[in-house]
Amino acid sequence: MSPLYDTSVEAELLTGMRLARSAIGTGQLVVIPTDTVYGIAADAFSPAAVQKLLDAKGRGRQSPPPVLIPGIPTLDALAETVPDEVRDLVAAFWPGGLTVIVRARTSLAWDLGETAGTVALRMPSNRVALELLSETGPLAVSSANLTGKPAALTATEAETMLGDSVSVYLDDGPAGEAYENAVGGSTIVDATALGLPEGKLRIVRHGVISDQAIHDVVGADKCA
Repeated sequence: MSPLYDTSVEAELLTGMRLARSAIGTGQLVVIPTDTVYGIAADAFSPAAVQKLLDAKGRGRQSPPPVLIPGIPTLDALAETVPDEVRDLVAAFWPGGLTVIVRARTSLAWDLGETAGTVALRMPSNRVALELLSETGPLAVSSANLTGKPAALTATEAETMLGDSVSVYLDDGPAGEAYENAVGGSTIVDATALGLPEGKLRIVRHGVISDQAIHDVVGADKCA
């Protein structure tokens, strides 16, 4: 059975983080807490690790995982361009429950699946996730559940579904407690059309950040 570490206990936090860093560095999978749900994480720049993530979930390459990042500078490093509306949104909601889909830099040496040249990026607000991201860099992270099953809100729920396909589980207590309905996960907005004439922002998943909150930042007229 893969080890599970309680991050509220300092000794377990230190050991768990060390082993999680090592696992990511060797192409293995780690379950991490986020502010919305628990996620299954892999090195975003290791195609083999990303494929292992998809296999563990029972998901195909047509459903590429989002990428969690440690801060806004990494958004600029990974995105070909960052529209002003996206900058306004991340200023309002990062770190937190907003995922933005942008055009990925063509120079990036990664393979997340069939992305059509885009990438979904989020900066979570969970302390454990942010610490790990600061040390590993961008991580491909999808909800820690088997495809078709509810997203895991605890490390134990994730472990029950994913078992030994994951090398290390980091347990930071129940996820999503800062939101009324974390089961829906982060709100996902597609910003890839903003550079086109009459292009608008599109909300593709209604999650913990309300549509109204998005409209309040960018204006309802900028949303499809």
